[in-house]
Amino acid sequence: MSDKPEKLIADDGLRLDGRRADEIRPMKIEIGVLSRADGSCYLEWGRNKILVGVFGPREAHPRRTQRPDTAVIRYRYNMASFSVEDRARPGPSRRSIEISKVSREAFEPVIMTELFPKTAIDIFVEVLQADAGTRTAAINASSIALADAGIPMKGLITSCAFGKVDGQIVLDLNKEEDNYGDADFPVAMTQDGEITLLQMDGHLTPEEIKKGLELVKKGCKEILEIQQAVLRKKFETPVEEPEGEAAETAEAENKAVEAEASIESSSKTVVVEELIEEAEEFKEEISEETVLAEVCSAEEISDVEELKEIIEEAETRSGEDILEEVIEAEVEEEAEEEAFEDEAEFEASFEASFEEVSEPEEVEELEAEETVSGREETEFESEDFTEEESQLEDEGGSEEITSEEAFESDLEIESEAKSRKELSAEETVEEKAEETGEKAEEAGEAEEEKSEGPWKVVKDPSEAGSRGENNE
Repeated sequence: MSDKPEKLIADDGLRLDGRRADEIRPMKIEIGVLSRADGSCYLEWGRNKILVGVFGPREAHPRRTQRPDTAVIRYRYNMASFSVEDRARPGPSRRSIEISKVSREAFEPVIMTELFPKTAIDIFVEVLQADAGTRTAAINASSIALADAGIPMKGLITSCAFGKVDGQIVLDLNKEEDNYGDADFPVAMTQDGEITLLQMDGHLTPEEIKKGLELVKKGCKEILEIQQAVLRKKFETPVEEPEGEAAETAEAENKAVEAEASIESSSKTVVVEELIEEAEEFKEEISEETVLAEVCSAEEISDVEELKEIIEEAETRSGEDILEEVIEAEVEEEAEEEAFEDEAEFEASFEASFEEVSEPEEVEELEAEETVSGREETEFESEDFTEEESQLEDEGGSEEITSEEAFESDLEIESEAKSRKELSAEETVEEKAEETGEKAEEAGEAEEEKSEGPWKVVKDPSEAGSRGENNE
């Protein structure tokens, strides 16, 4: 081991490695260095050299270590025997077990273990060269390796330490400051500033702890930017601009392409211009007389002249005259359409009326039969009651009048039915329906008068009593 230096911080405020109190050591990160691991990272922080490999999620063995609702995080921190000046004893030690425990707990809040029940996520950390702050360096490298493995996380974990050296709070202790300083305070936190790891070795006042935490937040912010830049570099594929000779060759190629394009475009323009000139010459050669001679034969010349006259007349006419003719043509078309619709309606109504005409004839036949039966009944009643007819001659006269009227109405109905058959097809259905309805009403009234008989004529109750006495 090297001897203790006289001063860890010089009079000008610089530390032994030339840093100021609030500066971190330079950091170098590489991703994907192990082909067999799901995610890996190699980190150099100062003289620290850390290698991390992540495996999983995979089935947890032995099975008794499985959890039914979440994944198990297993973190193994190990220092190689050649990582320090004095040979380290290989295998786990109390220190390595303690660092493994606190580092695992630092990742538990951000890893989404609930997505992978009954599985295990193994993180293996190997310290190849130690120079103070190995646990914080291992946490930074493990965070990148987990992201490289595609493990779902709420965010990256960053870690840094502060300490007390020569009575002054400094950030990111190196080996001499860690060995001969007054205190060491490692911290790990999330992107949002939540602390997931907090340890202290030494003696610090509350004011010194507050000051040191402010320095740690600044250092963790710088480390986070480095981590994000490294991950973007791997998972993004930016287009690199050509440099040097490559740039010159690219420019030459672009110029050549532009020249070819310009040549092609110029040749095309020349061809187009030539075609246009030829078309104009061809148009000049062909006159109107030649066109007429080619299109029209000797017999069609007269028709062409007539067409010319019509065109001239149309040109001389004003726009108002043309509009009036167009409006008149439209009005005539509408009138023709309405007349056609009226004819169609008339034909449909005529067919319906023809079907309805047959029904009134059947009604008239039935009415005639009913009138005949009514006459027979009246005659039968007149024979049975001859005495009553003698007493009621006046009333009988009225009954005969009604029967004669009914008979005349029947004759009129028959004659009208015959005349209805002889009606022309031009009569409308509505007139026929009205005539048939009126005739049916008259026939119904006549039947009612016939069916009533002589008993309806009686108006005086005394006459009805006398008629009963005569019957007795």
